[in-house]
Amino acid sequence: MIFGRIKPLDAILATAEKKSLARTLGPIQLTLLGVGAIIGTGIFVLTAAAAQKAGPGMMWSFVIAGLVCAFAALCYSELASMVPVSGSAYTYTYAVVGELLAWMVGWALILEYAVAASAVSVGWSGYFMGLLKSVTGLELPQALSAGPVWTMNGLIPHADFTHGFINIPAIVIALAVTALLVIGTTESARVNAVLVAIKVAALTAFVALTLPVIDTGNFSPFAPNGWFGPPGTSGMGIVGAAASIFFAYVGFDAVSTAAEETKNPQRNVPIGLIGSLAICTVFYLFVAAGAIGAIGAQPVLGPDGLAVAPGSHGFAATCATAAHAGDLVCSNEALAHVLRAINWTVVGNALGLAANLALPSVILMMMFGQTRIFFVMARDGLLPEKLASIHPRFRTPHVVTMVTGVFVAIGAALLPVGQLADISNSGTLFAFFMVSIAVLVLRVKDAGRHRPFRTPLVWVIAPAAAIGCVFLFLNLPFDAQLVLPVWGGLGLVLYFLYGYRKSHVGRGIIDIHEDDADAPPLPVPPMPGAHTPGGKDA
Repeated sequence: MIFGRIKPLDAILATAEKKSLARTLGPIQLTLLGVGAIIGTGIFVLTAAAAQKAGPGMMWSFVIAGLVCAFAALCYSELASMVPVSGSAYTYTYAVVGELLAWMVGWALILEYAVAASAVSVGWSGYFMGLLKSVTGLELPQALSAGPVWTMNGLIPHADFTHGFINIPAIVIALAVTALLVIGTTESARVNAVLVAIKVAALTAFVALTLPVIDTGNFSPFAPNGWFGPPGTSGMGIVGAAASIFFAYVGFDAVSTAAEETKNPQRNVPIGLIGSLAICTVFYLFVAAGAIGAIGAQPVLGPDGLAVAPGSHGFAATCATAAHAGDLVCSNEALAHVLRAINWTVVGNALGLAANLALPSVILMMMFGQTRIFFVMARDGLLPEKLASIHPRFRTPHVVTMVTGVFVAIGAALLPVGQLADISNSGTLFAFFMVSIAVLVLRVKDAGRHRPFRTPLVWVIAPAAAIGCVFLFLNLPFDAQLVLPVWGGLGLVLYFLYGYRKSHVGRGIIDIHEDDADAPPLPVPPMPGAHTPGGKDA
């Protein structure tokens, strides 16, 4: 029975015992780790898309997304502390509810990581092109710096190349990061700490310069698209923006995966998780307030006078007009654009430079997470084991890295950042939903097992996390919702054609690879002393 194929938790834990990581992290280190991992692409890039969906009401969107993330984080931490090995939610699910659902989670994580890397690549492209134009006056034609606009004709996607053909800068950065991963270049803790400091300094400067010039009139109307968007729309309104902004928080798993190295994890992990999420939420609210108050954040309307979704044909057509060229919602580099608009051009350019420096490291960590999931699934026999091949010189999983890089580059070339973030969120929300369920299942199936961290009020928190994930998923745009079942259906076909027959667990081969000499090296973690395999910075 496929639901009976469970990867033995005792064997996985035996491997973790061999690694025996020292418990050195306290609550302050964990909180700083979380802040560094969370603050990134979402706030730099998605502010404009959130404003188009919710207007000034996007401030509530940050709060809603942060709450759902907090509930999911507490569930994630219990499993991370029990199963502190590679594979993230895929490994947890395999150990608790079996192979089929683990395959579905792993398949969804592929969607999450790869598409998120594409989204960050597009975000980097927007800041790069804005900085290039502001400093040198040069710019690529829009046909070569933006992908087409995609619309759904029934269930058939349709591309409109009027407003862009292919995003060349996004392709270049995606392939450059792929090359670095193949060669084996990883971030040092010192370099990454510098990049975190640059990001935080840039956002602090933004807040300091925009708050004094706030015009309270820019906050009215506060919710022009309501809570759930105008009738007949999907993924709009304050809740629709929250579903998109979820992308800005998901780096919290850097905290949960460090549970094994945490002193007194039962006390310090929730402090680190809730503390970092609270700090980032407040930070995001100040940034949003500064952007809204400085130049306004009202959504643009389509030619028919109705609200339009970011990335749609009507949105692109409206933003192409001179009357809306300076609107926040139409900018590809929202925060730098705001500073230039209030005559802080030099600081705006510096913020654009900070984004250009920091975002490639985010792409690297997301693509590493993607390749690590692929790698673990291939070693379990669920994907062709050739994908787990290690380069004889660089000692990296070069085959799966290059495959991932090609798909990331294709996504970055042809899709706008908002659509990519929504698609990535659909996979993330499914994975977090499964983690929330797995925590409850394991509490029933194996109540006596040692848990270094126990989710408080688990029968309240875990259902709230699961319901929150479903709620946000249902408020994504329809095409983003559709991607998950289509992608999942494709995954099921692949599983029954290949993985079901080749699975090591299904064939009775119970071996754990975490200490294998052929395993690709983990990148040096974001903060000194923290072990964060597959950690993301959104």
